Amino acid sequence: MTSDPARISVLVLGLGNVLCGDDGAGVAAVHRLRRGWTMPDGVRIVDGGTLGLDLLALVAGSDRVLLVDAVRADAPPGTLVRICGDQVAPAVYERLSPHQIGVADLLAGAALCDRYPEEAVIVGIVPEMTDLQLGCTPSVEANLDALVERVLEELRRLGCDPRRREVTLDSHDEGARALGL
Repeated sequence: MTSDPARISVLVLGLGNVLCGDDGAGVAAVHRLRRGWTMPDGVRIVDGGTLGLDLLALVAGSDRVLLVDAVRADAPPGTLVRICGDQVAPAVYERLSPHQIGVADLLAGAALCDRYPEEAVIVGIVPEMTDLQLGCTPSVEANLDALVERVLEELRRLGCDPRRREVTLDSHDEGARALGL
């Protein structure tokens, strides 16, 4: 990791469209993470939604990136998925949900700028449905806490020490609650 204070040691980036059912699982997971855990210095949690290239400066300014998203796989809905190393680039083209092109462009843009993170990992969950719908299906919703735990395991693997909040932050925003965030 670099000593540049402007760089982010670990970026946890929740991706997806909360208006498309299980596609919003990555965003829902990072909101749960933010409400229930305090991160050490150098770890930044971001709801990236479907912003695509708008996130380039964040990714290019990060040493390591954890992409949290819905990931298509030959497994039952709600199954957790981890993709790392050389498999990340093909996965963003082939296995991510409907916003995949934006994520592919994002990572390609970081590479073109010669600012690709030292490590990129996708931590995801297999969706059941990504049609227009608010909130996740029961099979995905039942495993969102497990997805958050998997992100915490990745952070610990990277030497970060998240701390559980004594009092969980509550979302007082009715819109966020309606979207399952």
